[in-house]
Amino acid sequence: MRDRLLRPLICPLLLLACTAPAVPAQLREAGNPRDHASAAPAVTDTVAGETADAKNPAAVRDGDVVGGRDVRVAEHSWTVALASRERFGDTRSGQFCGGALVGPRTVLTAAHCLSTEVLGVDRRQVTDLRVISGRDDLTAGAGRETPVSDVWVNPGHDLRTNAGDVAMLTLAEPLSGARPIEPAAAGDEAYRPGTEATVYGWGDVRGDGSFADTLHAARVRLLPDGACAEAYPGSVSGTYQAGSMLCAGLPAGGPDACQGDSGGPLVADGRLVGLVSWGTGCGERGLPGVYTRISAMLPLLPAPAPENHS
Repeated sequence: MRDRLLRPLICPLLLLACTAPAVPAQLREAGNPRDHASAAPAVTDTVAGETADAKNPAAVRDGDVVGGRDVRVAEHSWTVALASRERFGDTRSGQFCGGALVGPRTVLTAAHCLSTEVLGVDRRQVTDLRVISGRDDLTAGAGRETPVSDVWVNPGHDLRTNAGDVAMLTLAEPLSGARPIEPAAAGDEAYRPGTEATVYGWGDVRGDGSFADTLHAARVRLLPDGACAEAYPGSVSGTYQAGSMLCAGLPAGGPDACQGDSGGPLVADGRLVGLVSWGTGCGERGLPGVYTRISAMLPLLPAPAPENHS
């Protein structure tokens, strides 16, 4: 999940790496500024007790979750997909980024997912933006597609450093049957370094453009800010800033977010702690995934829309 959009992670790598028919070439990394885009042979989830024997230096964090496993959407109903067939074609329901349902009508995602670089046009020109929920297989028709009635993108999002990478979508109607996830506030123990977390997405699963049709999840660990700053001291990909970011991975590399995963949830202790944002490569040693720190974004968000509206 690097470069989740840049991989949206490093540069909204997730989104950018999500190549899709009818989408401009520059959308290559739509959703994830990270740059994990190479095929790594079976990178397995070491946290789950398996061995990660092959690392993919080019793997991108924007596609499928690298080194992850299939999971059922019904068990993680707060995980949703952003889609636009108009911009990304009918393949995989037009999915280009992920998101987290935090209220009946409220979805958080990465700001870079809604950028011109990812969408190819100004977001206001995308007339069919939808949030897909309850769909295990993006090539099937189960679940529902809910129109987005309002989009708020953090005006403080810095495209150079990737700081403040958050956006909020208001749905046209509540998602009945889906369970929102609680965002972790500042000071929550869920942010403690070493905490095991899980990242979810439909992005690149091998780092070679092999996007998943079904939801995948990978277990990682939250890393100390010092390690994150050492990995990303500042480059064209971005600059790690502890105030608005956190990073996660494993020391040896392996499980990670990749292209196409941008905006997807990072969950620890049952609470939302991050959104796939950016990174370099997917699952590479010494290059963890970078996520938007949810606690830092909460004070910036507009008041959510009421569940019932006329």
